[in-house]
Amino acid sequence: MSCVEVETVKNNYKVLTDNYSQNIVIVLKSLIVGVIAGGVVILYRIALKQAEQFAFSMYDFLRGNLIFLPVAVIALCLAGYFAGYLVSKNKMISGSGIPQLEGIMKGYFKKRKSWLHTLCCKFVGGAICIAGGLSLGREGPSIQLGACAAEGLGKKLGKGRFERRILMAGGASAGLAAAFNAPLAGVVFALEEIFKYFSPVILLSVMSAAVAADMVSKQVFGISPVFDFEIVKLIPLNQYWMLIILGILLGGFGALYNYILLKTKGLYGKLKFLNDKTRVIIPFLAAGVLGVVFPVVLGGGHRIVEELTLKNSILFLVVVFIVKLLFSMVSFGSGAPGGIFFPLIVLGATLGAVFAGLSINYLGIEQELFNNFIILAMAGYFTAIVRAPITGIALVMEMTGSFTHMLPLTVVAVTAYVVADLLKSPPIYEALLEGLLVSENEEETKESSKTILIELVVKQGSEFANKQVKNIKWPGKSLLVGVKQGDRSVIPKGDTKLKEGDYLSILTDVNSESRIKDLLDKMNEPR
Repeated sequence: MSCVEVETVKNNYKVLTDNYSQNIVIVLKSLIVGVIAGGVVILYRIALKQAEQFAFSMYDFLRGNLIFLPVAVIALCLAGYFAGYLVSKNKMISGSGIPQLEGIMKGYFKKRKSWLHTLCCKFVGGAICIAGGLSLGREGPSIQLGACAAEGLGKKLGKGRFERRILMAGGASAGLAAAFNAPLAGVVFALEEIFKYFSPVILLSVMSAAVAADMVSKQVFGISPVFDFEIVKLIPLNQYWMLIILGILLGGFGALYNYILLKTKGLYGKLKFLNDKTRVIIPFLAAGVLGVVFPVVLGGGHRIVEELTLKNSILFLVVVFIVKLLFSMVSFGSGAPGGIFFPLIVLGATLGAVFAGLSINYLGIEQELFNNFIILAMAGYFTAIVRAPITGIALVMEMTGSFTHMLPLTVVAVTAYVVADLLKSPPIYEALLEGLLVSENEEETKESSKTILIELVVKQGSEFANKQVKNIKWPGKSLLVGVKQGDRSVIPKGDTKLKEGDYLSILTDVNSESRIKDLLDKMNEPR
C-alpha cells in the first residue's frame, strides 16, 4: 500500500492515475536518491569495516594483555551507555530500523525525530556497536539510512506524500543494494516487504534507485560478491529429497529464532533496573567476555564464514551456532542499533554446514556439495524468519555470485516458509513492529483537516473483487474516489463493478490512515 497527502482530490487523483511524464520525472528523482543514499551507505560500510577491524584488534590485544581487562570493561560500559543514550533520544534508531520504516510507510510514527537526526544517530550508534563487537549486521541500518536520505531529498524534490513515499522506498532499496552489492534483492525487498505489491511507477522507481546505488557502491568496493563459495557441481535431481529435509529443519529453527528473539526482548523489558540508556551495556559486556574466550562469533559473522569448511568438526560448528545465536539474541534484543540480516544469514550458513557435514559422513553425499548446502541454507533460514522468500533467494544469489541454484533455492525456501507458517511463527519484522506500536502507544487522535489517499490493488478472491461499489461496506472515514483499470481511469459510481487487479484510490483523514489501511488490508485478503 502507498499513500499521498492531498490538498484537493482532483489534483492528487491526477497524480495517481495520469501522466506518464510525471512517472519519468519520479524515475529521474529516484536515480538521484539512489546516488545519494548509496553514498551514505558506502560511508557507513567503510565506518563499520574499520569498526570491526578495531574490535578484533582490541580483543586480540586483550587476550595477550589481560592486565588491561578492567580498563576494557570500563570502556565497554561507557560505549554501551552512549549507544543506549542515542536510543533513548531517538527510538527510531533502535534495532535494525526496518520495522520502523514499515511503520512509517503504513502511517505510524507521526511524532518522531527528523530524518537527519535519525540518520546521524543511527550512523554513529551502529558504528559504536560494531566497534564493541556486538553480533549485529549492516543491512537493516543501511536500509534505514537510505530511506532517511531519501526522505530528506523527498522533502525538497517530492510532490506530495505519495511521491515522497515512493522515494523513501527507493532509498531503502538503494540502501540494501549498496550494503551487499545486491540491486535485485534491494528491488524485491522494497516490493515484497515494504509495499507488499507493485505498480509500474513503484517498480521503475525502486529499480532506478537500486541500480544507481549499486553502480556507486561497485566503484568503491568492486564487483566481487560478499561471499566466495566455490561451487564444483550441482545437486543431482535424485537427491532433491535432501532439500525437503533441509527446508523442514530450517523452518523449525527459523521459528525457534523468532520465538527466542521476541522472548529476549520481552525479558529485557521486565528487567526494571535497566532503562534505554543502560540496557545496551549488557551486550557490550557479553562481547567483552566472548572477545577474550571465543572471538569467532563477534561482529556480523565474517569470521564464522571462514570456518565453514570440512576441516572443522561438526561439534565445533554446532557450538559456533549456539553461541552465535545466543549472542545475537542478547545483542539485538537490547535494542542496540544494528540489523539481523547478516547474522541470521551466517547462522543459516552454519546450519547448512552442519547439515552438509552430517549428510557427507552418514548419508553418502559427495564432499563437492558441501558449499551448495551452505548457500541453500542461507536462503531457507532467512525465509523462515523474515517470510520474504523472493528477497531471500535474490539476496543469496547476489551475495554468493551463484545464479545456478534457482530451483534448489526455491525448493528449500518454500519448504522453510511452509513449515514456519505451520508452526505459527510470525514474520519477525511484523512482530517487532507490533511491539513498537504497543510500546509507543500509537493511537488514533482527533480527526484532521489534512486528507490522505490510500492506493489499494484488488486481490483475487478478496471482498472487493467482482462487486459493485454500493455493495461494499467501506470502513468509516474512508471514501472511494478513483478506480484505475489497466490504463483507463474511472470515476467510481454506485454501480461501478470492481475487478481483480484494479487500483483503488481511497480518501481518509491523516490521523485515520493507519487504522483504515489495516481494515482495508483485511478486506482485501482472499476469502
